[in-house]
Amino acid sequence: MLIGELGQRMGVNPKTIRYYESIGVLPEPRRATSGYRVYDETDVARVSFVKAAQRLGLVLDEVREIVALRESGVRPCSFVRGVLGRQVAGIDRQIRELRALRDQLVALDRRAREVPGDEGTICGLIEHTRRRKEATDRPSENMRAGRSENMSERG
Repeated sequence: MLIGELGQRMGVNPKTIRYYESIGVLPEPRRATSGYRVYDETDVARVSFVKAAQRLGLVLDEVREIVALRESGVRPCSFVRGVLGRQVAGIDRQIRELRALRDQLVALDRRAREVPGDEGTICGLIEHTRRRKEATDRPSENMRAGRSENMSERG
């Protein structure tokens, strides 16, 4: 089959197939005497594998590593387990961050009735939140004084 047929069958653009070849995710295909790329069921299976790996969140560099390991005779499953473990850890971190954000938004919503609407602001609630953050981000007067003393000692 030609590149257009492979692309249509797999639901990918022919440019994507060429890109997969250029980065080593797909091997260079056979060429017809006319110079056209010729693909077979092995290529269909490889593109299908790439799409399945991407659905699991693997990036093409990881897919290329898996393919390279397999082609060198090494079973890539331990590499894949490592990748998946890192993904799970990242998802767990995102869940914690989203829960913390949710808690902040719920608390902000509860306080919303207490915040006065300032004249000239777009939204008093957001402005109030920004001012509170700026106040907590500022170092205390004692810390600033101590820091400036240390800086003058270095001078």
